[in-house]
Amino acid sequence: MRFDVIISGERHDAIIELKDNDTGTSCTVFGFGAVLNTFAIKNSAGLQKNIIDGFDSLQDAKKDMVNGFKSARLSPFVCRLKNGDYTFEGAAHHINKFYLGEEAIHGLLFDAPFVIDEYDISDEQASLTLTYEYTKADEGFPYMFRTKVQYSLRAANTLTIETVITNTGFKNMPLSDGWHPYFMLGDTINEAVLQINSNTMVAFDASLLPTGELVTYDNFEGGKLIADTRLDNCFVLKDTETPACSLRDDYAGLELVIKTDGNYPYLQIYTPDHRKSIAIENLSSAPDAFNNTMGLQIVEPQESRAFNVQYSVIVL
Repeated sequence: MRFDVIISGERHDAIIELKDNDTGTSCTVFGFGAVLNTFAIKNSAGLQKNIIDGFDSLQDAKKDMVNGFKSARLSPFVCRLKNGDYTFEGAAHHINKFYLGEEAIHGLLFDAPFVIDEYDISDEQASLTLTYEYTKADEGFPYMFRTKVQYSLRAANTLTIETVITNTGFKNMPLSDGWHPYFMLGDTINEAVLQINSNTMVAFDASLLPTGELVTYDNFEGGKLIADTRLDNCFVLKDTETPACSLRDDYAGLELVIKTDGNYPYLQIYTPDHRKSIAIENLSSAPDAFNNTMGLQIVEPQESRAFNVQYSVIVL
């Protein structure tokens, strides 16, 4: 077989490698949080380059996840939730999970114990499906849902991630979904060209919460060197026919192209102070959507919602 799946560890401590034996391209996924920890491609010099700013080990991920939330799943709410409070269908709720300052952040699944549901290998792909059943673990989100995350590694250095969330309870459920990966093509993001399929940004207040307004911002619409630009902003994608975003580093000889089928219409971009990597976060809604309803989805009992993103790496 061209593709392979290699599993070490058991249940929640599983470490799974998907590999293209023809090219050497591979990715590593943890059962812990369904975290994508590596995506490695041979560059033009034939050297293996991991473009994910991940963790040193599974143990490191468990210990240090909340320090940057590298490759975290953002669900059932994304980014910040004001004071951890929201009201849904007449009932007030308060999230208890994790706070940065006064805001609850990054949902409830970033450290969830996913288990392997199934995997498959063929000459076309290596795929892995992880599953987690949420059963009201946080009293601030008194709903039940199942999350299935399928990673599929295919030819041409292409990795797709499909998330299917099913409301397994008996009442309507609010939902936002997203990812928080950090990408690093070269030594610093300052040398990379960023292109965003957007000319509109969600206006934030001083707490990085949406004000409800949209503002024009087209600095990276046509592609531009990041240089010393600092971003912690949410962009509204223009359409779904063209890639949501690309990141190109001519010095590293690599370009990352990110596509979605429209179920992630928002894109959060964050540039850490260390400038070694950049967070490119596909989101189904704006931050604080449980309150501002910008992109919020309402999932009825037994209904499912699917979210897809594709990462492709071009060797220049």
